[in-house]
Amino acid sequence: MNHPHGAPVTQRYLFTIGFFAVLFLLLWQIALMFRPFLLPTVWAVILAHLMFPLHDRLTALCKGRVTASAALLTVGIMLLVVVPLIAMGFLLAHEAKAAQAAVTGWIQSGGVQRLPEQLAALPLMGAQAQEWLGWFIVVQGNLDEFLLSSAKALRQFLVGELTGVVTNVFLLAVNFLVMILVLFFLFKDGARLFAGFYRVVPLDESHKAKIFVRLDQTLRAVVKGILVTAVVQGLAAGLAYAVLGVPFPMFLTAMTMVLAPLPVGGTALIWGPVALYLWWAGPLWKALVMLAWGLGIVTMVDSLLKPWLIGLGAQIPVLFMFFSIIGGLAVYGIIGLFLGPIIVGLLHTAILIYREEYGGGASEAA
Repeated sequence: MNHPHGAPVTQRYLFTIGFFAVLFLLLWQIALMFRPFLLPTVWAVILAHLMFPLHDRLTALCKGRVTASAALLTVGIMLLVVVPLIAMGFLLAHEAKAAQAAVTGWIQSGGVQRLPEQLAALPLMGAQAQEWLGWFIVVQGNLDEFLLSSAKALRQFLVGELTGVVTNVFLLAVNFLVMILVLFFLFKDGARLFAGFYRVVPLDESHKAKIFVRLDQTLRAVVKGILVTAVVQGLAAGLAYAVLGVPFPMFLTAMTMVLAPLPVGGTALIWGPVALYLWWAGPLWKALVMLAWGLGIVTMVDSLLKPWLIGLGAQIPVLFMFFSIIGGLAVYGIIGLFLGPIIVGLLHTAILIYREEYGGGASEAA
């Protein structure tokens, strides 16, 4: 028995299967080619999304010239990254040379001869430190020559590492240039690209709106949580620096705020050495207070305040937000600080859409 409509239907199915097979193959090849540039592209998308309101205002000031606004904003962001990195490189080389000169001057002024007496005066560990120094002198021999050679080696190591970083920075420079290039075109054509992408997403209009609102909400909540937490941590640590009489409290407070978002070390990279300085300079109670304040207040602010702020802004339970931040950092690195909460937020939205589409129908059928 013949089916006059069977052949066209079969051809249409075959065409559909073949079309999507070719489409997925092309997408897979594109993903392989673009994979090395995924991370800088993600950073560019995050920066562009956050800076787009400023781009709109700058475009208005440029009398509607979108390209001029995009170029100005991109150059401004590039200078904010490149200039501090170059300055930090020169500062590191200068400080390494100054440290070697300080160690040399300390040795020449008789610092080694005074060292046993200074170690004996240390609280709690004075006798043990003297014993370790004696054992070290027996093993190393001439302590003066050892310290001089160590200081010189340390300076050469730091300068050498800095030179190595500069010499082998090609991949980092390429990623940065890719991020800047993508950022410029996102500023220039971002509105059009987003509109086209929004149209091809195969979801109902209401669902698409919820997902993109959730993306914007979560991303802004993450940035707000990071910045507010960094400021609070810096101010909390700065209060301790000022009360305990630490030199340069304003500078140390600013550095604490800058390093607070780092997933490894963070604020401890500042208040930890400060506690060691106070332990050396005395009295002992100041070092103990700094250590307790750093562990009990400054560090706990990061562990509690950041997930709470991000969860509050993204409307996600604090426990899930805490695990999304920790898990995101473990899986994706520092970019996981953004991707972790975004993925959890999208999952939360998908579950809400599922409940609306299927949960309601299931309850009505029951």
